[in-house]
Amino acid sequence: MNTETEELVIMGRIVAPYGIKGWVKVLPETESLDGLLDYKTWQVGKDTHWQAIKLKSGRVHNDVLLAKLEGVNDRDAAFACKGQLVAVPREALPALDETEFYWSDLIGLAVKNQQGVDFGKVIDVFETGANDVIVVKGDVDRLIPFAEQTVLHVDLEQQTMLVDWGEDY
Repeated sequence: MNTETEELVIMGRIVAPYGIKGWVKVLPETESLDGLLDYKTWQVGKDTHWQAIKLKSGRVHNDVLLAKLEGVNDRDAAFACKGQLVAVPREALPALDETEFYWSDLIGLAVKNQQGVDFGKVIDVFETGANDVIVVKGDVDRLIPFAEQTVLHVDLEQQTMLVDWGEDY
């Protein structure tokens, strides 16, 4: 089954095989480390090429997930999965209120400050413990806290973000 990318929310990335029986290591991009294990079928792929694969088994191992996927039965098959993204259909995810966003929805947003200075586009989001941080790539790369006092408005429809952040920060 192929799924349109717009219907999917990226939740992680397969980073390596694990062992010889087809297990893979998955670096999750979820609020809780084991959040992906709540979904029994994952969409695995890149760009416009996605395939539904059932999760046979999974567990947390240090800071990654170990997953056994249906049809991935040896190390070679697991190695072939390396670099693939893991996503779930948007309709399978819990509903969010207007102040919450999935990280993958923030990637690609055009960021401007209150003075109208174009900072570039969001290329990554990561967690620091205190708050999440967006990475904005433009003429100058910026790390901007994703906090209520810093991020003033997010418009997913217009693909824009307004921030209270100085040009010289």
